[in-house]
Order: sequence, then structure tokens, then C-alpha cells
Amino acid sequence: MRISLFPLFLLLLPLLEIAGFVIVGREVGALATVGLVILSSIAGSLLLRHQGFGVMARVRAEMDAGRDPSRQLAHGAMIVLASILLIIPGFITDIFAILLLLPPVRDLAWRLLKSRIVVATSFTGGGFRGRGRDKVIDLDNADYSRDDYPNRPDHNSPWRRLKND
Repeated sequence: MRISLFPLFLLLLPLLEIAGFVIVGREVGALATVGLVILSSIAGSLLLRHQGFGVMARVRAEMDAGRDPSRQLAHGAMIVLASILLIIPGFITDIFAILLLLPPVRDLAWRLLKSRIVVATSFTGGGFRGRGRDKVIDLDNADYSRDDYPNRPDHNSPWRRLKND
């Protein structure tokens, strides 16, 4: 039976953060401690805003090149998680966020998580470019013409029957 320590860590995290506030506040002062917390929250929100658009651009570039974007998605998700951890007040979450911002740590996490992730789509066909091409319906001029459409009422239309009732 494998017991996960993650729920226990989540229960202890607020207590550890409070202890961190006390230790840092004792060393640098209360005002500087509050300033550090506010500064890390601002940095996290700016990073979240900037990196969100960057991740989508990198994923799109990988897909356009016909490559698997899962690594870029994982790195982007870890950067977003790091941003959220920076926004959360506390120094322990900030330490985890700074670690997640380091590319070697993200690569290590990706290597550990890659075997647990299943990619449900194939990207060998150049991304989304090949989709929907077999569902094309060709129309002749007799089937559709923009010029005479308003002058050609369809007497068999169900909307026309509702209008006359």
C-alpha cells in the first residue's frame, strides 16, 4: 500500500508558510517581508500574462512544423504553475516557483512525467492542416448563385409554409 505524502504536505503548507513569514520577518523586518510578498505576487501575475501568450505561440510553431508540441505544452504548464505559485503569498511556494522557472528543473520534471502522459492526437500530418478536406461539397451555378438568390423563392421551404399558415 503506497501512501501519498502530498495531502499531508498540503495540510502543513500554511503552517510552514506562517513559520517562513515569522523567520523572514525577524531577519528583515515586517515591512520588508510584506514588500517581498507583494513583489513576488506582482512578478507572478506579470509572468503569467506574458508567458501565457508565449506558450501558445511556441505550441503553434511546433504544430505548424509537424512536430509533437507536448514538451512545449508541459514546459508552458510548468511556467504557468510557477506563476501561480508566485502569486500565492508565501516564501516556500516562491522557492518552488523559482525552481520551476529553471529550464533544467523543467526538463527533469518533463522526463519524469512524460511516461504518464498519453498524447491522444497524431501530429505527423502537419498539425491541423489536413483536417476536413474530404468534407468538401462542390456546388454548380445552378445550385447556388449569389446574384439571383433573393429573386428565386423556394416554395417547398418549411419556413415558407410556416409563414403562409
